Amino acid sequence: MSAKPRATGPATQTGNVIRDSAMGLVPETVDEIIALNGHVWRDSLVPPTLLEIIRLRNARTVNCVFCKSVRYDVARADGLTEDRAELVADGYQASALAPREKAALALADAYLGFPAGMDADAARQVAAEFSDAEVASMLVALMCFNFTSRTAVSIGGMPEDPLPIMEVSVAIATS
Repeated sequence: MSAKPRATGPATQTGNVIRDSAMGLVPETVDEIIALNGHVWRDSLVPPTLLEIIRLRNARTVNCVFCKSVRYDVARADGLTEDRAELVADGYQASALAPREKAALALADAYLGFPAGMDADAARQVAAEFSDAEVASMLVALMCFNFTSRTAVSIGGMPEDPLPIMEVSVAIATS
């Protein structure tokens, strides 16, 4: 795949990370994507730290350089530190993450890998930690995170080198 960008964002920057990406070139749909992102963050049945943990797991899986560098302000306010964010790496099962966080990551791995093939132990772990509604809420969030990061990577223009960690306000990313 070429290292050259295939599409760049709109010439006018708005401060919204989604609208300012190449997805903003399709204004007919970008407003709906931003609205969905807002609902994911505002209406989730799980705390922002869990959303951020599964979002970061998705970013690692898709290798979205931008997504890997972003930390949402609401997750930090909810207690997610950079040290905890780093535990999302492979081998998280043996990390200091809480059982609930590990179960959320197991759900993310199943969704991102082979959703129909979650192993029985992981399924029991998820069921023990989350209600059906919480699982559904996390899966909708993962769908949103995954399609936006895959689109960003596929469109191109992604930096090749890691970016510094940056905090993004959910208010800006969802309006």
